[in-house]
Amino acid sequence: MAETYDLIVLGSGPGGYVAAIRGAQLGLKVAIVERELLGGICLNWGCIPTKALLRSAEIFHYMQHAKDYGLAAEKISADLDAVVKRSRGVSKQLNQGVTHLMKKNKIAVHMGSGKLTGKGKLSVTDKDGKTTELTAKNIIVATGARARDLPNLPADGKRVWTYRHAMVPTEMPTKLLVIGSGAIGIEFASFYNDMGADVTVVEMMDRIVPVEDADVSAFLEKALKKQGMNILTGASVSDIKATDKGVTAKLKDKAGKESAADFSHVIVAIGIVPNTADIGLKELGVQMDDRGFLKTDAMCKTNVDGIWAIGDITAPPWLAHKASHEGVIAAEAIAGKHPHAMDPKNIPGCTYCHPQVASVGLTEAKAKEAGYELKVGTFPFIGNGKAIALGEAEGFIKTVFDAKTGELLGAHMVGAEVTELIQGYTVGKTLETTEAELMETVFPHPTLSEMMHESVLAAYGRALHI
Repeated sequence: MAETYDLIVLGSGPGGYVAAIRGAQLGLKVAIVERELLGGICLNWGCIPTKALLRSAEIFHYMQHAKDYGLAAEKISADLDAVVKRSRGVSKQLNQGVTHLMKKNKIAVHMGSGKLTGKGKLSVTDKDGKTTELTAKNIIVATGARARDLPNLPADGKRVWTYRHAMVPTEMPTKLLVIGSGAIGIEFASFYNDMGADVTVVEMMDRIVPVEDADVSAFLEKALKKQGMNILTGASVSDIKATDKGVTAKLKDKAGKESAADFSHVIVAIGIVPNTADIGLKELGVQMDDRGFLKTDAMCKTNVDGIWAIGDITAPPWLAHKASHEGVIAAEAIAGKHPHAMDPKNIPGCTYCHPQVASVGLTEAKAKEAGYELKVGTFPFIGNGKAIALGEAEGFIKTVFDAKTGELLGAHMVGAEVTELIQGYTVGKTLETTEAELMETVFPHPTLSEMMHESVLAAYGRALHI
């Protein structure tokens, strides 16, 4: 006999497990189905372990520059195996935390591969081949996505890596090629560069981190080159061959000139593919876009009654915090509440390279394209006392306002700890704050956040410290 629930969540990543918890909080009888590890890719193989790796690289970077702080450190070295072990330990701890949350909220956990078998029906096959039938009026699909392979050379985990291989390397790359300069590519490029690898980044677009504001892209490229990275924009990899000893790649520059180069390893970071195969979506007629991502309405509902979808299996941005918020929206809608739809322009994006990048809302270029008359302010880290005291005087904060209404249209940052600072502007945008409220807000001194205030003042010709 099938087990019956009010809600079944397929996938336990940051969208899935949050949806399950919110559903349970609202009194629903909830089950969650997970094929591998509770917490999904983000917690086990994505956001969290990469930040642990990057923290180790950051500390190593500071140790190498101890003299800049009046300190002495000799015979500095890095133990890659120990760095990876720490990263895996962090993920294990948080995986156990999600397990505890499932128990605390009385959520039934079914470990195995889930498949939709009919309206309100889902089967779970565990590692021993045993199948359990589940039923529920509502099912949330939160199966996420996986790394996109090169069409002519799939990742093998030896010489050609995806992000997952790059997190648990069997050896330290000596000469690394990173294909793609989005958040994943740039974070791994930054990590391995700080750890001592000779890193080359190839980006097909005309600038790195192309979704960011053009000024941020330009600043970051200059900073990474200063750190020793080789960055090729408007370029592509026309051919690539792997051997037991390394990889030979043909690189085509923006002028169309080809050249061959040898590398020890390659990280492929060219996008993601939604995990829609073999879970019964096509059989039920769930609509997808031309790239295979599920189509949903503002409440995360698909075209099929009772089937909802959240996270990386749906439209971008493909971010963990977006998935979590969608999980709350879907669970509340299922429970008969009336949640607010999420505004994509209020979703912050963060890249944890060195220096960090963070943004929310429209870039200056996108705001101009939308027809706004703008007020734009920029304030540099070099004008901030806390940044200078930290030895982190490189970076800037940029704010974009509607000149007619004072609406904060976007904020863009590059520099130390900006991934923490961005939430201030995100709250401001959510509250529909104008420049007036931001100018009247008292920011503590000495803090990096004072630059947020100064950037707003600069947009209106009132900056005090530059």
